[in-house]
Amino acid sequence: MAIALHLYLPQMRMTHEAIVERALGAEAAGFEGIAFMDHLAPPMAESHGMWEAMAIAGWVLAKTTTLTVGHLVLCDAFHHPAVLARQVTSLDHASGGRFELGLGWGSVPAEFTTYGVAPTSARQRVGRMAESLSIMSRLWAGETVDHQGEHFTLVGARQAPAPTRPIPIVIGGTGPRTLELVARHADWWNVPIHQLHELDDRRDRIGSARISVQNMVAVAERETDVPELRAQMQRRFGTNAMGTRMVIGTVDTLTEYCRDLESRGIERLYAWCADFASASTLARLGEVISNLR
Repeated sequence: MAIALHLYLPQMRMTHEAIVERALGAEAAGFEGIAFMDHLAPPMAESHGMWEAMAIAGWVLAKTTTLTVGHLVLCDAFHHPAVLARQVTSLDHASGGRFELGLGWGSVPAEFTTYGVAPTSARQRVGRMAESLSIMSRLWAGETVDHQGEHFTLVGARQAPAPTRPIPIVIGGTGPRTLELVARHADWWNVPIHQLHELDDRRDRIGSARISVQNMVAVAERETDVPELRAQMQRRFGTNAMGTRMVIGTVDTLTEYCRDLESRGIERLYAWCADFASASTLARLGEVISNLR
């Protein structure tokens, strides 16, 4: 089965209408899904506007018909599990089963201090996420939940209705405790692109989870355009974003890159478009999708 492309689209510096326009463009191009981010301020772009993660997911689900919608990833500490479980179920029913839950324990520790979010230590954050996943899975199963943990206490908690299907869960990261949660709860393990070299060593620790990666891409119309496009990307993002963190080339280059990922057992690529998913880039990635099929 060919690797599937999902669009990663940080919901910043765009109107709702512009986001929907890109989602519909991705849908028309053959993308299987779209994912947003979850922050209290845009990382390294705090002065720019940004929309709330679950609200934008619901808006895009209402405006599309085939895309799976999710996040890379919701920050567990921003969401109480009982509330999140009901939000997920509501979006699942409203969309006919097109929402999936991406969850992580926080990639920008400074946010926790700035906005007064607890817990702040990595050990506590991953422990909280473990409790959250356990609580949500029991609520979705229709259980009456009595839970006494380090982070949550629930007494006789229930949720109805149940989701229309088992909610697909995406968990990212490569740490030992994170991989334990992947093996126990996840349908997808999202490998940070800068840690892709650890894929083979850790593959046997993820249970039955399938593998996805996220990478920034820039697609040139012609091979002769690649050097200038590369120079533009280096000016815009700096040298640290180049190399394995960004793929720059033509449709053929991107097709071969996807086929290489596929040969390594990776079944999903979240394409983060360097130009915020312009119509021309989405059309060229649509050609990549056609090639892969």
